[in-house]
Amino acid sequence: AGELIAEAVLAMEYAASSEDLQRTIHAHPTLAEAVHEAALATDKRSIDAINR
Repeated sequence: AGELIAEAVLAMEYAASSEDLQRTIHAHPTLAEAVHEAALATDKRSIDAINR
């Protein structure tokens, strides 16, 4: 939630338009996504890895 709140507050502070937000670089994957994918990978259920 912190990442989403921080981005929204920043956009509001600088009166960013939707185009400004579209042109912003967004880090991917987030730490939470990386941990989730790693946990899924231990059971060969990751959607971002080739499961053999």
